[in-house]
Amino acid sequence: MIIKQFIAGPLENNIYLLVDDDTKQAVLIDATALTSDITDTVKNLGADVKYILLTHGHFDHIMGLNDLKNALGAQAVINKNDLVLSDKINEFTRMFNIPESTPPVYERYVDDGDIVTVGNMNIKVITTPGHTEGGVCYLVDDNLFSGDTLFRDSVGRTDLWGGNFEKLSDSIKNKLFKLDDNIKVFPGHGPMTTIGYEKKYNEII
Repeated sequence: MIIKQFIAGPLENNIYLLVDDDTKQAVLIDATALTSDITDTVKNLGADVKYILLTHGHFDHIMGLNDLKNALGAQAVINKNDLVLSDKINEFTRMFNIPESTPPVYERYVDDGDIVTVGNMNIKVITTPGHTEGGVCYLVDDNLFSGDTLFRDSVGRTDLWGGNFEKLSDSIKNKLFKLDDNIKVFPGHGPMTTIGYEKKYNEII
C-alpha cells in the first residue's frame, strides 16, 4: 500500500491518499481542498480513487469535498451522526472568516466495525465520538488515520458543538489504546505518531 500525505487549507489539514499497489484502486481520507498536488499524484500513480472517507464533519475536513468528488469521480463516505455538522458547514466557515461552501452530498455511510474494501485494502471503521458525535478513525493494516480524535501529544478539541471530552477520552482509552502499540497514527493535523507513544506520553488522556 502506498500512503501519500498532503497539507492544505488555512488550518493546515492533513489529507491522505491510500493506493493499493496491485490494483491501483485508492481512497482519499478527508477533503480540505482540491489541489494540484493531489490530482497530479493521483495521475502519476495511475490511481483510481473510489471513495473519499471523512473522519468527521467539521468544515476544514469537508470544504473541498464537492470539488474533489468531481475531479476524482469518487464517492463520499461519512458517519451519519456528523451529517448535522456537514449540513451546517457555513455556520463554521463564518466563524473562521472562510468563504462559504455548498454542503456536500454523501453516497455511503459507515458505522463501527464496518469494512470498506478497495482493491486489496480492507479499511476498518472505528467510531470515536468525542471531538464530534460522528467522528471515526480508519484502520488499514498497521496504519490508523485518526482525524481529529488523536494527535501527537494531544487530542481533539471538545469545545465546539457536539464535542464531549468524556466521550473522547473513552474513545481513545477503550478503543484506540486497545490497538497494538506499533500501529502508526496519521492525524488530521500535525505529525504522525504511534499508539505506543501516545499511551506513554500523552498527558491529556
